[in-house]
Amino acid sequence: MLKKTITYEDYNGNTITEDFYFNLSKAEVIEMEASTTGGYGEMLKKIVEEKNIPLMMTTFKTFILKSVGIKSEDGKHFRKNAEIAADFESSEAYSVLFSELCTSAEAATAFIAGILPMDANQRKDLLEKAKNTPLPESI
Repeated sequence: MLKKTITYEDYNGNTITEDFYFNLSKAEVIEMEASTTGGYGEMLKKIVEEKNIPLMMTTFKTFILKSVGIKSEDGKHFRKNAEIAADFESSEAYSVLFSELCTSAEAATAFIAGILPMDANQRKDLLEKAKNTPLPESI
């Protein structure tokens, strides 16, 4: 699970700093992997190698909206649904996060590593690979 603190300006002109939570469960990752020919991981690798900017942006959006949710106070539940995703997408916080992911390979990789159910070594490997894989400059 990733807790992301985002500062943004709301539609009333107020500067707000707020914590948001993002997570993909093992079941969700298995579904994503199975729903993509060759697997989701291979698709992501191909997107980066081909510098397919439109698909890269769509993928960031998918990851953000599929993973945003509300963590219960006791930590037993993480509520996600279309309404929560739509509320987040309609906020300036979404714009700030989306822009960050589209302009920084390190931020994008850290976000993905933070939402995926992996151990610390897997996250470290993913972050190391990101340092050597810059985003296309035309984003």
